[in-house]
Formats: sequence, structure tokens, C-alpha cells
Amino acid sequence: MSDALMNARRLLEQMKQRGTAFHGLELMLLERGALAQVGGYLREQGLAQPVVVADAHTCEAAGKELLGRLKDEGIDVRLILIEPDAQGDVVADERSLMQLFIEAAPEKTGCLIAVGSGTIHDITRFVSHRSQLPFLSVPTAPSVDGFTSAGAPIIVKGVKQTFQASAPAAIFADLDVLMKAPQSLVAAGFGDMLGKYTSLFDWRHSSSIGGEPYDEQVAAITEAALLACVEHVQDIGQRSETGIRVLMTALIESGIAMLLFGQSHPASGAEHHLSHYWEMEFLSEGRRALLHGAKVGVAAAEISQLYHDAVDSGIFPYAEPEGLARHRERIQDWLTKVPSPDRLRSLLKQAGGPSTHEELGIEEKLVQRSLQEAHTLRNRHTLLRALNEVR
Repeated sequence: MSDALMNARRLLEQMKQRGTAFHGLELMLLERGALAQVGGYLREQGLAQPVVVADAHTCEAAGKELLGRLKDEGIDVRLILIEPDAQGDVVADERSLMQLFIEAAPEKTGCLIAVGSGTIHDITRFVSHRSQLPFLSVPTAPSVDGFTSAGAPIIVKGVKQTFQASAPAAIFADLDVLMKAPQSLVAAGFGDMLGKYTSLFDWRHSSSIGGEPYDEQVAAITEAALLACVEHVQDIGQRSETGIRVLMTALIESGIAMLLFGQSHPASGAEHHLSHYWEMEFLSEGRRALLHGAKVGVAAAEISQLYHDAVDSGIFPYAEPEGLARHRERIQDWLTKVPSPDRLRSLLKQAGGPSTHEELGIEEKLVQRSLQEAHTLRNRHTLLRALNEVR
């Protein structure tokens, strides 16, 4: 295991000590040449007849090299390319799931290998879980924190829902592959991490106001991963080896923090609700999909603006007079950890990604509608939900 992931291994050991139920993640590699170790792992684990799951782009990025290596080692491997939709996007929806279910033929498949970023992993982990097949993770870009996730966000009948699935048995994050990823995907990963500023705020809020479960240690793990990315934003923007290593480590640690807690609260708040709302709107209109992390980063700036404005103007959506001062003091304290929207947009620019909804092609009216309706997508007591409930 690479030194960068030693903390991640420590987190997994803590999960075992807690008695937390999870499957997989027995091996994590983040180093140059990690692809070369996939074949040896398959043989050690007795995983015959693997199926590589990719799309046209991720197959070029790493799928072809992996297939060639496995075939050279005498491993009987097949490739399944997930087909894009009418807009040219590969989407984690019913159509993609059925393609993989049918073509993988679980009865003649030993394991699945997800070669790609968020969408390919979501499709693969869902089918893996339902087929009771192990799957391996081969990230092609440091673009999301869901590589180690046990949840699969899937679009069902136009609505994004998260289903219980499985974490990968192993992750092979090859720095030689990750450093070649387009800057847009690297910046998306940074945007996904930057969203932890508002998700951690909302988690504290939902725990205090709504009585939802909270774990201080998990929050600290997530915050440390976030701050490491912010500290190295210039390295990330330059796609240096240090920057990519820091970003990918943070994404993995954020995913493990969610596994440790058992839910997505540490890494998903109102900023993710806005992102999901925009995604579903684009799908319904037949528009090209936007990168998840790019949306999350911009959404975090929008949520920061809303929350700071609400607190600065003295708007506190709580009726009980005896609790008003206490709530105000808590929220003001939590909000000191959320940078201003200008600061968040500056960081997004330094990482080489879009920093405003206009740059993403999202209209102001859609942003305003999402600020009024996106809280209904998840049953969580975010400040966004509280502000809307007093309208």
C-alpha cells in the first residue's frame, strides 16, 4: 500500500473495531504502475473470468492497457462498453444497468472491474451488489469521492435515488493514468471536495436541529481531507504528481469516511441537492450532462451565498423564542468555517474549473428554482430546508 493511503487503511481498521459491516476494500493502491498489479491480485483471489466495464473514453484512458496486460498474463477477460444515451452521455440509469446485467451474464463472470470515474463505478457497483459479484475499482480520473462508496446514485424514471450497493474489493489508482486526466475532471474532483465546506455545515445543522446522527471523528476525517486539497490547490491546478496524489487521497478518504459513518451526511448536503436538481433538469430537457464535481463546487458557492446572507440579515427559521439565541450562536459559529462565495469561486478557478453557474450553462432561473425546491430531494434537515419551510 502506498504511504498516501496509510490513513485510509487506519480508518478501515477502525471500522472493523467498531463492528461496522462493510464488504471489500482489502487492498488500496495509489502509485505509479498500479495497473500492472491487477492481474496478480485476480490470481491471488481466485477471481477468474473478469469483465472490464468502461465507456469509450475510459477505455482509451486505461481500459485498453488493462485488457492487454490481463490477456498477456493468460487471464480470460472480457470488455463491456456502456453505451451513451441520445445526447452522447453515459448515464447511471435503468438502461445502462440493464445493458450490464445482460451482457455481463453473472453465471459466467467471476468479477467486474470498473474502469472509469463516477458514473461507471455507480453502474458497476449496483450490478455487482445485485449479482453478488465482487468488483474492483480502477479510477481513470480523480473526479469524485465515490470510488470507495457503498451507495449507488441511480437515475430511475428521471429521479436520482441512492441505492445500497457494495464497496470495491480493491482499488488500483494508477498515478500514471490519473495525471493524464483532463483538467476539467481534476477540477471536478476538487469541486466535489470543496463541497464538504457546506456539507459539513449542513451535517452539524441537521444533527442539532433535526436530531440526525452525527459523528465528530468522521467529520474531522472529512474536514482534514478537504483542507489538504485547499492547501494544495495550486498543485492540483497544475496536475502535478503531488497535487493528484493529494486530491486522490482526499477523495478516497472522504469515501471511507462515509463508509465509516454508514451514510453520506459527511460529504453531501444542500450543495449536492442543488447538483442533483440541476442534473435531473438537464436530463428532462435532453441537454448534455455536466460533471458532478463541477456542479457541486459551483453549488457550494451558491449555498454559501444563501447561508451567509441569511445569517447576516438575521434570518433564523426557528419559532421557539427560548431557543432562538442558542440556534443563532451555533449557526454563526458553524458558518465561520464556510468560506465566502467569492473565496470558494477563487479556489475553483485556481483548480482550473468553472466557478459560476453561468460558466456551467445553468440559467439564473434554474438556480433560483433549485434553491426553493432542491431540499425536497432528500429527507435531511439542512439549513436550505429550514429557510424554505418558513417561506
